[in-house]
Amino acid sequence: MSTPQPQYTGATTTAPAPTPTPTSTFTRATSFFATLRPWLSFITPLSSFTRPYSIGEATIRIKRNLSYFRVNYTMIMLGILFLSLLWHPISMIVFIVVFIFWFFLYFNRDEPITVFGRIIDDRIILGVLGVITVVALVLTKVWLNVVVSIAIGAFVVLIHATFRGTEDLYYEEQEIGDGGLFSVVGTSPTRGAGYTRV
Repeated sequence: MSTPQPQYTGATTTAPAPTPTPTSTFTRATSFFATLRPWLSFITPLSSFTRPYSIGEATIRIKRNLSYFRVNYTMIMLGILFLSLLWHPISMIVFIVVFIFWFFLYFNRDEPITVFGRIIDDRIILGVLGVITVVALVLTKVWLNVVVSIAIGAFVVLIHATFRGTEDLYYEEQEIGDGGLFSVVGTSPTRGAGYTRV
């Protein structure tokens, strides 16, 4: 009596594709978020504030600091704009309404904004909200306050970005944009990461 031989077919079984975990999804998404840097590192150590030795060094500092402290600079600009509107109640109300959009769409997001399945970079959100803020306030006939506030804020940001040394700041290796800015959004600075080309 012969033992029946097992029959083999050409079909092969494949393991199911790994399902992305919420942690891995969040890790990929965080690269699109702006991060508020600690204010202590924004102003300390005082020894990090030095005069740049050349225009080239100043340009590099400005690029790196604008990328690293982008959210901090945004809050400074909005704060100066807010102070300029203290004696204009209508404009103050408009500013508060617009700031609500700033808060939920830029400062306090825990997941990316997607449009038609595409993740929107936080710099685009920053630009759109900035334009909406300026236009909304200009329509309340305080355009002079807006212009002066933006000028003062830009001056403060430029001074800080020029004189704040970047030697103690750490960046991801990935560059963003054609200009070679550093990708530092949504990540914690890690000791040992080196600078990349600017």
